[in-house]
Amino acid sequence: MWLNVVWFGLFVIIIAGYLIMDGFDLGVGILHPFLAKSDEDRRVFLNSIGPVWDGNEVWLVLGGGALFAAFPVVYASLFSGLYIAMMLVLLVLILRTVAIEFRSKRPSPRWRGFWDWVFFGASAGIALLLGVAFGNILDGLPIAADGYIRATLFDLLTPYALLVGVTTVFMLATHGAIYLSMKASGALLDRVKRWVPRLMVIFFVFNTLLVGMTVLLHEAVSERYWQQPWLAILPAAALASVIVAWLMVRREQYFVAFLFSSAMIAGLLISAAVGLFPNLLVSTLNPSYNLTIFNAASQANTLTVMLIMALIGMPFVLLYTAGVYYIFRGRVQIGPSSY
Repeated sequence: MWLNVVWFGLFVIIIAGYLIMDGFDLGVGILHPFLAKSDEDRRVFLNSIGPVWDGNEVWLVLGGGALFAAFPVVYASLFSGLYIAMMLVLLVLILRTVAIEFRSKRPSPRWRGFWDWVFFGASAGIALLLGVAFGNILDGLPIAADGYIRATLFDLLTPYALLVGVTTVFMLATHGAIYLSMKASGALLDRVKRWVPRLMVIFFVFNTLLVGMTVLLHEAVSERYWQQPWLAILPAAALASVIVAWLMVRREQYFVAFLFSSAMIAGLLISAAVGLFPNLLVSTLNPSYNLTIFNAASQANTLTVMLIMALIGMPFVLLYTAGVYYIFRGRVQIGPSSY
């Protein structure tokens, strides 16, 4: 039983890693048409994530692999019942990759302008779709006794799920702006710094609405916090991290600001996971159809072997990631081989 809990925790950590690492990539793309005023600014945006964006997406692959290995029933339900939605996410991910790689292939302003908007649309689209997906997990899905999700694509576009999606867009835009403060310079840096508090205010507004709707509409998620009020320190600390991040930007301690922005994302995800525990997917048809970390998990032998492999492999992933970020630290310098 403890293996199930451990794997639930590892899965949450991996998803948090993806939202933090690829989240600032998406945030940079979302802000791209609004803060970049010249072609050189846009190249700074692209080159700020150029060495790391594809490596950051490895965390999403790890998440899918962990879900398949540890909780195969949930994996089967999501990737079969929500096949069209998953394919849409994959399509947008591909479009974003193509936009990053194709933009610099020709010097034409029209060519580059087209791919700039594709980059923005794909980045915002991924953030929105991820938020909508997570909103549906919190909202509950029509899971039948056989574990199949009986919902169309339009059934997933509920007001609550869309609110989670929009909140995610502004959360990652804020995270991306704080990351850009470590990479931009000159007038572009001044522009980024002016936008950070604006984005934080918008995020706070949407997040407050989201928390209110969650408390009112989803007793299953909020019940644990009513029963154990001390757990409220998790979302409170997450939101406090946003304020600290803004203060660090004002003091020009940009890396510290990025750490607190990352803590905010991780804290909000962990807060939601604590509310859901031990459920992974909640059925709106019958509570007995809920998929939990116990009835949807692999056998103990599988979980043990996979845990050993994770303990061996994860340090290498972390070391490689840290090495890449260390090599490409500092502010962006545009050169002949840059995007």
